[in-house]
Amino acid sequence: MSFVYPYLFWTLIIPFVLFALLISTNKGRLLRIFDEKVLERLSATNGTLPLVVRQMLMFTSIFFMIVAMARPVVEKGDKIVPVEGLSLLVGLDISGSMRSQDQYPNRLEFAKKKMEPLFDAMPSDEIGVVAFAHSSFMIAPFTADKETLKEMIKGVNENYINMGSTDFENLAVLSAQLLKDKSSKILIVFTDGGDEEALGEFADILKANDIDFYAVLVGTVKGAPVIDEKGKPFTQQDGSIAIAQRNDALLEISKNNEGMGVVASNSKEEIEKLVSMIRNKYKNKQQGEVKIKERLELFCYPLGAGLLLLLMALSSMPTRGANNERQAIGKGENK
Repeated sequence: MSFVYPYLFWTLIIPFVLFALLISTNKGRLLRIFDEKVLERLSATNGTLPLVVRQMLMFTSIFFMIVAMARPVVEKGDKIVPVEGLSLLVGLDISGSMRSQDQYPNRLEFAKKKMEPLFDAMPSDEIGVVAFAHSSFMIAPFTADKETLKEMIKGVNENYINMGSTDFENLAVLSAQLLKDKSSKILIVFTDGGDEEALGEFADILKANDIDFYAVLVGTVKGAPVIDEKGKPFTQQDGSIAIAQRNDALLEISKNNEGMGVVASNSKEEIEKLVSMIRNKYKNKQQGEVKIKERLELFCYPLGAGLLLLLMALSSMPTRGANNERQAIGKGENK
């Protein structure tokens, strides 16, 4: 047998022993500290049981409770527990075109809202989130805590937006590094697309690292003006207004990389369809294994014994002598 919290046992047992000795052997000095009535209760002198017996019962009960608080266990060794679920990486496009307002209130905020039903549909899976534009970086490490993920995604606002071009190759390299040791290698990207020349290298890196790719496209094919950080349409060198159109080339790349692509709408159907495909493909897939300590808990036994002894110590069943004395006093008063 061993204690889970041995430090708690020694922290409590030493002052308890000292206090028990003072209560039992040094009443004169204690009267200087405690009121006589308080000391009488601490010493448990009232009642029918002899003082020594009552004190022994009370001190023993407290000792058992301290043992219970230290949590005695019998160690049975380590146990390997398989953890079911998937590991997937979600990429959020923060390039300048994501300020375009062809989806309310803009593409970035619309994409963030579409990520929430994805998190809700995968409660037991671990998800990591990266943001990407000209460069890529981690927003949230892999976790199964979806509420925390939602809060972290809410913090990604327009201040994150990079007016540079979208570097999908850089995203693919980072994704390969983050998913390297995962049993399931899944990348889901929320984006309005990118240059087709850059997408070619992106697809090659994904395929070389066996990463399944899923795309959720935001924006419209018609497109909308690119908005700068001041909220005004971005003007090109020739004086024309830059228009950002949705690039559907990622839909084809997703098909060629064991995944699928969907165009985001105001409903949840496309996200549910995407999650359903992932579930069917990775049915009963495990994240890995977790080693836990298998223990037989024993705290209930000293706790039960302590409560029983405490009840006995505090019981106040009158003795025959005490009853006779009370009756005599009562008769005297009647006379």
